[in-house]
Amino acid sequence: MVIKKVGVIGAGVMGAGIAAQVANAGVPVMLLDIVPPGANDRSVVATSVVAKMLQTEPAPFMTPGAAALVEPGNIEDDLGRLAECDWIIEVIVERPEVKQDLYRKLQAVRRPGTAVSSNTSTIPLHVLTAGLGEQFARDFLITHFFNPPRYMRLLEVVPGPHSDPAIVQAVRDFADATLGKSIVICNDAPGFIANRVGSFWMQVGIVAAFDGGVSVEAADAVIGKPFGIPRTGIFGLLDLVGIDLIPHVNASLARTLAKDDAFHRHNREMTLMTRMIADGFIGRKGKGGFYLFDRKTRTRQAIDLATGDYRAEQTPDLPELKSPVLAQLMDAPSQAGQYAWAVMGATLAYAASVVPEAAATLVDVDAAMRLGYNWRWGPFQLIDKLGTAWFAERLRAERKDVPKLLQVAAGRPFYRIELGREQFLGLDGEYRDILRADGVLPLDDVKRQTKPVMQNSSASVWDIGDGVLCFEFTSKANSLDDAIMALLRDVIAAAPKALVIYNEGPNFSVGANLPGLLAAAKEGKAGAVEAKIITGQHALTALKYAPFPVVAAPVGMALGGGCEVLLHSSAVQAHAEAAIGLVECNVGLVPGWGGCKEMLLRLRDADRVFDLIRSAAITKSAAQAKEWGYLRPTDGISMNRDRVLADAKARALSMVPGYTPPAPPHIPTSPRTTPIAAENHDLIVATALAGILYGADNATEGTMLARERAALDHLIATPGTQARIEHTLATGKPLRN
Repeated sequence: MVIKKVGVIGAGVMGAGIAAQVANAGVPVMLLDIVPPGANDRSVVATSVVAKMLQTEPAPFMTPGAAALVEPGNIEDDLGRLAECDWIIEVIVERPEVKQDLYRKLQAVRRPGTAVSSNTSTIPLHVLTAGLGEQFARDFLITHFFNPPRYMRLLEVVPGPHSDPAIVQAVRDFADATLGKSIVICNDAPGFIANRVGSFWMQVGIVAAFDGGVSVEAADAVIGKPFGIPRTGIFGLLDLVGIDLIPHVNASLARTLAKDDAFHRHNREMTLMTRMIADGFIGRKGKGGFYLFDRKTRTRQAIDLATGDYRAEQTPDLPELKSPVLAQLMDAPSQAGQYAWAVMGATLAYAASVVPEAAATLVDVDAAMRLGYNWRWGPFQLIDKLGTAWFAERLRAERKDVPKLLQVAAGRPFYRIELGREQFLGLDGEYRDILRADGVLPLDDVKRQTKPVMQNSSASVWDIGDGVLCFEFTSKANSLDDAIMALLRDVIAAAPKALVIYNEGPNFSVGANLPGLLAAAKEGKAGAVEAKIITGQHALTALKYAPFPVVAAPVGMALGGGCEVLLHSSAVQAHAEAAIGLVECNVGLVPGWGGCKEMLLRLRDADRVFDLIRSAAITKSAAQAKEWGYLRPTDGISMNRDRVLADAKARALSMVPGYTPPAPPHIPTSPRTTPIAAENHDLIVATALAGILYGADNATEGTMLARERAALDHLIATPGTQARIEHTLATGKPLRN
């Protein structure tokens, strides 16, 4: 079964977002909703939501052009057209009788063998399929997306006992490779995995804070960075998702979970939260929530859980959080230590108890919490940090149940490395390899099984098989320095079959090492800055003319010098969410490693290049990077970030037969005919940029590189540029001086 067209029923926030992600993948999708009473445009609900998504931030569409692949319709007139679709996703109200009524209508129009799934997060699969026949049960499964569908990687898939394995596999493959989702298979248990554990965690956090007199700021600080949880913590997360959702989720879990489930011990109504919901204080989408932003004073307030009154936000003094040892925090007798244990101790034990009811393995639970709640470490990884023996003994000391998995561990870790392979502990007490899907090649797996081919203080080179090497930046924030450029020249001289430039950090590279460049300028040594520029220019020129294919594979941000690496590579295989841009003007500089000349070669229009570089704009997707010229039309895009390295390696190998480096080009430049509209230091930077891009026609690469060096030499010496660099390094934000 091949999925070529998708139908989505329900144009609410989630349904519309799912349709947008299908369109982002280049697949046509029908989006259907009701016909409002008296509507002239009977498909107005779906039509208007597509228009709204084009104005929404963060954007559901990767480019505005993707919206053309969404075909709006309505359930009354267009339901029959779902016969054209290979996968139909239902995203309507969470009421079983309403969903089943829709399914009966679908039965009359869809093709047998078409995948049908529900995005439900609360209703068991066996309830949804009851009484609908064998054929429907074979074609049906649950596919629980997380919001927003474009940005949240987790997709929980729940097959039923009668689901056709071929249909389940087709949906999994499509969601993985085409939609970019990380698939976690769940059992048909209440809340599945992520929301089962996540809802328990939030409810325990709420109750423990109210009962223990813990402020919302302290609660979020404790249940945040120390555990690898986003800084929103619990109360900030409640504001983000909407406080009004909590009673509905809790009611569903209370109704469906077994009577002896630990959730029931913590599930109670909080009078303050009930009042907040009634008064419209439901979080960021309402008047405010546990935190309240004052737009006039641009300050934030926090609610006092005891009184319900807002007060100025406070930074709690919590010395316990400074210890890198989690067990020390959770053992601390202070309020912070007691809160940490009350919340995370209970949550980790609960997570261990849902295997195998909700998930087949502990790996699935960890993946669901990392991907669905953005935890850095899953629950079992956190228990390993504490020590399984320590955690089990602490539970026993408090006369609490010790989950079976902890008993099976008997002091052993849940994860281990054996012969270079990552393994996990099963319920039978045996360790098993963590298996990777076909087409997934984690660099960490390579690094566990081999040693670098080359290495220095800022980069490493790894053999990823079939004669292909992988060049990995390892400097702080993957900033580019002289050591990286030196190793790049060395690996080019080694002449492998092909080279991939990739790393598994959050960002490909944030650009040149600004502290080093600024220090060289302030030292005032003759030629120090120019030497650094020349080093980079020579390395990237050698990269461009290497006698073998070089494929850059950016994930995250590829800015400034990182973008220039892409521009000089033979090809690019980018993650779909790659953020790419030449941002040097923000710090009072201009691209100096060939970025100006390469963009002139791409766009053949000096005015467009001038506007693009001067704006320092960053693309919001790889598809947009193609529109702007940072990527070629022939460059590849991987929707799933786990597949980027394998896809880049495959692209590099496909280029090997008959590969020849490009011929040195002539670069089209022309005089600027319109004045530069800028003032203060922006005018100085813009003038320097114009000096590179405009001039005599048919410049050579050498001419352009000399112009870039001269402009950078001039700008780095100016007080305005040095002030911009210092401000950016201190604050992370650009200075307008």
